[in-house]
Amino acid sequence: MTDTTDLAQSLREIFGRAQRVLREQGGRGGLTASQAEALGCVFRDGPMTITELARRQRVRSQSVGATVAALRERGLVSVTPDPSDGRQKVVTAADEARALIAEGRSARTDWLAKQLETLSPAEQQTLAEAHTLLDRLFS
Repeated sequence: MTDTTDLAQSLREIFGRAQRVLREQGGRGGLTASQAEALGCVFRDGPMTITELARRQRVRSQSVGATVAALRERGLVSVTPDPSDGRQKVVTAADEARALIAEGRSARTDWLAKQLETLSPAEQQTLAEAHTLLDRLFS
């Protein structure tokens, strides 16, 4: 392996760990992992059919149907017939979902800000510089 490959592997591991820790800090508002993922997808990408949601999550439509039914029961999504294909159902995030997602994001941001406060000013500056590089890498 090269130094670049070693760095890439190390960064991938750190990003994975960071993602898991941040997910834990935000909580899921009582949702299962699959429910939270489906709700996030619909919230982020807008209304979509159950078939499209299943494709994006790489699962069967029947599985997503059960997930959407649970989200609908909680009032987090609405399900309406697809105007262009009556056999399809369109899933849309409800206003209640917006509040739940905002609460989770706020909790994760607050937790991360507290972690950053434990770093020295020089370490914080190093992270700020790394942020610029990471943003460029992933843009």
